[in-house]
Amino acid sequence: MRNSMLSLVVLWCVLAGASATIEAPEEYVSLAELEAALLRNLFKGYQKWVRPVLHANDTITVRFGLKISQLVDVDEKNQLMTTNVWLWEEWTDYKLRWNPEDYAGITSIRVPSESIWLPDIVLADGRFEGSLMTKAIVRANGTIMWTPPASYKSSCTMDVTFFPFDRQNCSMKFGSWTYDGNMVDLVLVDHYVDRKDFFDNGEWQILNATGMKGSRRDGLYSYPFVTYSFILKRLPLFYTLFLIIPCLGLSFLTVLVFYLPSDEGEKLSLSTSVLVSLTVFLLVIEEIIPSSSKVIPLIGEYLLFIMIFVTFSIIVTVFVINVHHRSSATYHPMAPWVKTLFLQRLPRLLCMRGHSDRQRYPDMELRSPELKRKKGGAGAGAGAGAGKEEEWVSMLEKATYSVRYISSHIRKEHFIREVVQDWKFVAQVLDRIFLWTFLTVSVMGTILIFTPAVKMYLTTPPY
Repeated sequence: MRNSMLSLVVLWCVLAGASATIEAPEEYVSLAELEAALLRNLFKGYQKWVRPVLHANDTITVRFGLKISQLVDVDEKNQLMTTNVWLWEEWTDYKLRWNPEDYAGITSIRVPSESIWLPDIVLADGRFEGSLMTKAIVRANGTIMWTPPASYKSSCTMDVTFFPFDRQNCSMKFGSWTYDGNMVDLVLVDHYVDRKDFFDNGEWQILNATGMKGSRRDGLYSYPFVTYSFILKRLPLFYTLFLIIPCLGLSFLTVLVFYLPSDEGEKLSLSTSVLVSLTVFLLVIEEIIPSSSKVIPLIGEYLLFIMIFVTFSIIVTVFVINVHHRSSATYHPMAPWVKTLFLQRLPRLLCMRGHSDRQRYPDMELRSPELKRKKGGAGAGAGAGAGKEEEWVSMLEKATYSVRYISSHIRKEHFIREVVQDWKFVAQVLDRIFLWTFLTVSVMGTILIFTPAVKMYLTTPPY
């Protein structure tokens, strides 16, 4: 009897061990079945179009945050900012709660966002593009966390006054599309945009990115919204190298126009080439900046200044060339004050070599020699000598007239040559005056135009 009882106990233990060995895999596999059962139970009769509240006057609080991954582009022409971001939305859905102990300790599940109720939060001040419908995390207490990625093009009012040393304040405004504040309320997770995984932009630097909650009143209803402000600072290296420095070079080329000799025809050619180049640069800027009559960009002001500068230099160059080429055909008498000012005083002030005194030819007055007739001799011999003397006198008078004519012509040519040289020297003095004047105006104008922008760029105000 004892042996039979012992055999039964051993058999029962063996069967129990075998049963445990067989049931262990079934318990492990049932985790997936339990999650499937959990999903069936949660979404049995679930309606995603209905706001998940117990009472009609209950408000769903959505905790909202923003994480930026890339600043793709800032389009000044169309006044748009393109960004790649991650939205962070968290709320509670009382219909999606369960007891983890009933489902083998399952505390969270991933469900398609298309299957649950979503707060219809959209970007209000840009292109109305939806985010990618990724899965949402549902926890046992009904808390839902949804972090969809999105690429937004938001409107941004550009202030290009100090372009390319400008800063822009671009904002992104998020709010519910259909629910008012009594149904869905927004709460900021953090007052700063998360930039831990931000990919640097080669043209813009984000100085600060903050969020602020606000509301818009429309009759009896209040509509909450969240606004994120991005303070952007342009990196001006590209525009400095390929726009500003060439413009500076062109402005100083304009100054060098007055260093060229006035008898060279390249003075006007150089000025005209500079003017055409500045026009091309102005067209390039026009393609970049927005068309606005409110403000003129800094680089536009500078180019306009240089274009006026070059235009005036062309006018002055024409006048200087006209002065330089005055000759006997275009003879202009030079006033005494012009001689004193431009030939004596100004050359010393401008460190120029003085106008050398021309060689003066003595005003020799040619007189006819007195021909004395020889006394004595009479008769036929005396008559023959007198005739020969008259012949010599006539020849000498003709020669004297020719010499006087040649001398007068030489003196006239010499006088005209002196006048031409005087006017050429006056043209050189004018060139030197305008050289220093234009150089001073160019340097001072450049400093006055760019100093406020550079000062503002280097100063970082507190935000």
